[in-house]
Amino acid sequence: MEKEKDHIIKMSDQLYEASKQIRILRNIDWPAEVKEQFFKNKETKLPIIEYKPIDPTDILREIDKARAIIPNSSRFKNWAHGIANTLENSAYLLANLGQKEFYKYSQKLYGCPKDTLPDGKSNSLDLASYLEEMYENIGKLNLGAESPANLNAETVQKRMLTEVNSMFGSDAPEVIIDKEVSSKAIAGRRRIRIRHDALFSDLDIDQLIHHEAFIHVATSINGHSQKQLKILAASHPGTTKTQEGLAVFAEYITGHLDLDRLRRLSDRILGIQMAIDGADFIQVYNFFKEKTVSKEQAFENTRRVFRGGVITGGAPFTKDIVYLDGLQHVHNFLKTVVADGRADLLHLLFVGKLDIEDIAEMVQFKKLGLLNDALYLPPWLKDIRFLLSYLAYSSFLNNIDLSLMKDHYKRMVYEL
Repeated sequence: MEKEKDHIIKMSDQLYEASKQIRILRNIDWPAEVKEQFFKNKETKLPIIEYKPIDPTDILREIDKARAIIPNSSRFKNWAHGIANTLENSAYLLANLGQKEFYKYSQKLYGCPKDTLPDGKSNSLDLASYLEEMYENIGKLNLGAESPANLNAETVQKRMLTEVNSMFGSDAPEVIIDKEVSSKAIAGRRRIRIRHDALFSDLDIDQLIHHEAFIHVATSINGHSQKQLKILAASHPGTTKTQEGLAVFAEYITGHLDLDRLRRLSDRILGIQMAIDGADFIQVYNFFKEKTVSKEQAFENTRRVFRGGVITGGAPFTKDIVYLDGLQHVHNFLKTVVADGRADLLHLLFVGKLDIEDIAEMVQFKKLGLLNDALYLPPWLKDIRFLLSYLAYSSFLNNIDLSLMKDHYKRMVYEL
């Protein structure tokens, strides 16, 4: 057993070493002047983006070192090789910034809107299209005024500082206002950066707290506490779907996933598919512009689709499908473990940065004494009585045929 534990630790250490050179979001980010120039050009000229060339040789060398120490006899070889493959595809993605080949590796890492979900028949594009139809029907209702986005970065900073200090104590990240970031906010283990000119609503702030701080920061700190499994501290693309799925579920279960936020997530899937089908930046921008009153938000949504890829279409960055795709995976996993009486597995999702498909390995690592408990859990998991009641009822609904009930109520609605 000690020999196996030593092999696992060595594999994890080397995979972590290889992962440290992979910084995808940092390398595909756009400078602020790209947006300024786009609006200066009256939204009629494609942005011009130049990416710094990245040589993947050193990263690939570290990955080869990791593969060389994975024993063929190890019961954890598939887990280790899976991470190595993800890191390799990440290296090739970075080596093809601004090229058609970029999409090939983006698809391998994050998937695409038409990828089939575990049920074997539906996909993320189906969900986005279904939600689009729902929005059209809901649009006929008077939903009242939206929460105004009139709170500045300093207000968000103060709120966020209060929350992270209360949650993490001496481990709390600093919260800074940054002129360089493109997104409204970006969270890491050591700091949360808020864009200096961004405006937020009260609901936006709650979403950021539950999504960025209580999930992304928490799992990052928890991962860094795993001294024997260092790879759990790495935010590589193999963990992205689960991380974002958990973060969106956190918004949902705490009552902060509003209609506007849900629509932004589903519209991004539609925008990605448009780009895959050949739409260029301006065409996708106009699509988003029809969906929002804010030109800045339309630009931001479009930037997320095209960053790292090809501005003229055909090769987008597909990461943004993982928010709803990941939500479906996480939600169904949670329902399944509760229905099967394995709520003990819930805490394992927070021991670090991991793929939900690796839970079986996490159980074994725990038995071997290699895995520490999560230091920090989101509030909705600390007292899980509401979560368990919700998941139990949701699991029950999955096992009954609701079609006849739906038909009954549809007839009733149409008669009104």
